[in-house]
Amino acid sequence: MIRSLLFALLLLAAVPASAAADISKEDAAAIRAVISEQLDAFARDDGPHAFSLATAGIRAQFGTPEVFMEMVRSQYAVVYRPKSVRFEPPELVEGQVVQPVRMTDAGGGTWMAIYPMLREGGRWRTNGCLLHRLQGVQT
Repeated sequence: MIRSLLFALLLLAAVPASAAADISKEDAAAIRAVISEQLDAFARDDGPHAFSLATAGIRAQFGTPEVFMEMVRSQYAVVYRPKSVRFEPPELVEGQVVQPVRMTDAGGGTWMAIYPMLREGGRWRTNGCLLHRLQGVQT
């Protein structure tokens, strides 16, 4: 999964991807809503709800909401407690919907969080998150 996320990040940076015009306004809004809902669940330490917004594959990988939350707390501090969040337009990369989200951490560092998204059971779900520190950018 990490390899595919790195590939998505490289594609976002190097190849002009299909713009948000290829993703309906309704889907773009639903994708933003799911990620926002997950960020809100992290802020409330609501592991079961945050976990429920991930794909079945992510849930199988981590097994329990507690393991998932510990991973987020320890490895994704900016996602766990972002100081600010700004959604970029979603993109299609190799047929995969990807939602870039610019986040600022508690120390003022800026990050790009890349969320691959999948529709499961009629609802968009997060299928991981790749973080990239934007060097030299402070807010």
